[in-house]
Amino acid sequence: MITLTDLSKNYGRVQALKSVSSTIRSGEITGILGPNGAGKTTLLKIITCFIYPTSGSVNVGGSSVFRDSMRIRSMIGYLPENAPLYSDLSVIDYLRFISKIRNIPSKMISDRISSVSDSCGIKSVAYKRIDALSKGYRQRVGLAQALIHDPEIIILDEPTSGLDPNQIMEIRDMIKQLGRKKTMLFSSHILQEVQAVCDRALIINRGEIVGDGDPNSMQSESSARKELLLTVKVENDISKKITDLSSVNTVRVLKKSEQEITYLIEHEEDIREKLFDLCVQENAKIIEMRFEKHSLEKIFRELTA
Repeated sequence: MITLTDLSKNYGRVQALKSVSSTIRSGEITGILGPNGAGKTTLLKIITCFIYPTSGSVNVGGSSVFRDSMRIRSMIGYLPENAPLYSDLSVIDYLRFISKIRNIPSKMISDRISSVSDSCGIKSVAYKRIDALSKGYRQRVGLAQALIHDPEIIILDEPTSGLDPNQIMEIRDMIKQLGRKKTMLFSSHILQEVQAVCDRALIINRGEIVGDGDPNSMQSESSARKELLLTVKVENDISKKITDLSSVNTVRVLKKSEQEITYLIEHEEDIREKLFDLCVQENAKIIEMRFEKHSLEKIFRELTA
């Protein structure tokens, strides 16, 4: 659906994006993660044809941002970080205005407004002025304008910025529901948000993609080391003997009681068989042995440090 090829963007001497290449598949909810200034918003502005790249290419649904920008804009519903609202209008007047800008036929406007009002939960405030709405409702109205023309692709830039926890949960639920029917791309620096909503996460740092995968299972590509949790019933601490095993880097005692000890073992190669043999030799009964999954937060810190 969206193909990025060697995409770069310079602002004077500052390089915001550096040879970014990726493919966003149809029907996928993709989260773009990165620290402030990583290049997330620049990437979204290029895809939505607000700005052109310095070099490289972007293809959206078979169209180039250089040759077919108007077609691409018609395919995309975009909600920037600061929702583009006219505060002196009522919600329904604002949506009518956006409908006309989007060239929706007059006979269809009422139906489209009704549909997005239901999807975004704003029917109860349809006749209120936008400047009288809470931040959460203004964000919903911003999302409604992105959906009014029933786009194939929805792009959201920091959609939950400035919302309270309840409002964040509501927007997340809306994103999940919309993601069942649309291709979605949104930026965030909130790791839990991407993990809760997305099928895929792209981690950007200093203008480059440094991580790409399922946010619930992606492992750090920058480190060959793994972590293993071992809980045993044993009379004496066997940390030193575990450390002496080949390919073991460090051993830490996480928890210790009269009968049980839990070790966190950082290693490079698979050492489970060696650990099993050592435990048999030391008369240590294995209660648990499992690989420790890297959390998205840990991977993010490692890739963006």
